[in-house]
Amino acid sequence: MALSDEELERYARHIVLREVGGPGQARLAAARVLVVGAGGLGSPVILYLAAAGIGTLGIVDFDHVTLSNLQRQIAHRTADVGRLKTASAGDMAQAINPNVRIEPHAARLVAGNALDLLGRYDIVADGSDNFATRFLVNDACFFAGKTLVSAAVTEFDGQLATFKAHDRSSGYPCYRCLFPEPPPPGTAPSCSETGVLGAAAGVMGTLQALEVLKEILGIGESLAGKLVIYEALATRFRTVRVKPDPACRLCGTNPAIRDLTQRG
Repeated sequence: MALSDEELERYARHIVLREVGGPGQARLAAARVLVVGAGGLGSPVILYLAAAGIGTLGIVDFDHVTLSNLQRQIAHRTADVGRLKTASAGDMAQAINPNVRIEPHAARLVAGNALDLLGRYDIVADGSDNFATRFLVNDACFFAGKTLVSAAVTEFDGQLATFKAHDRSSGYPCYRCLFPEPPPPGTAPSCSETGVLGAAAGVMGTLQALEVLKEILGIGESLAGKLVIYEALATRFRTVRVKPDPACRLCGTNPAIRDLTQRG
């Protein structure tokens, strides 16, 4: 795909990178990425992917912008309070790069629509803020054969990982290999209860966008099989290796979960 003069100027700092160049920029333009959640994590993911020249960005979020979101959810402005997050984040992304195609999905992601929705995209970035959605996205990506880049943040700490368990030959784990089951209802406090430093969400969302770009471009070292842990108060990153769990209910040797209706 030939780049226009406008694209050559817009993406000049990418194109001079030996690892990206014109062919890499063309891969970004052809890519379809689904971002689950347009909040503290999804906001920087959406904006950086749009700026990078991702051709199509799907945004899944059923929520509306509130004033309390603006401390960390940088894809929304004060004037957006009351609007659907898919609409305001999409507008902000296109303000940065009008070449990106936005596909808003203003609906709750559930077992009944997850496979169809995820199946339309090449790669998924999960920035959801609850365990039910994280497990659903993991399971759906496994069955749909999609790479998942997942991040989480709470208070001053964050986690980041890439999951490719659908590639059986890779020997990589899925999210359930780390966390077999969601915690019981009421045992895991929400962001509204514990708080979160806005810039910490920005760090994790930016790293998440970077890993999505690396996967699309096929450059660098994938985070698959690893978990990055960020401690903001100590300014410390740790990376731990994660092996697949043979007893995993989803990707193990004798899986109990064979479709999204059997998740329990």
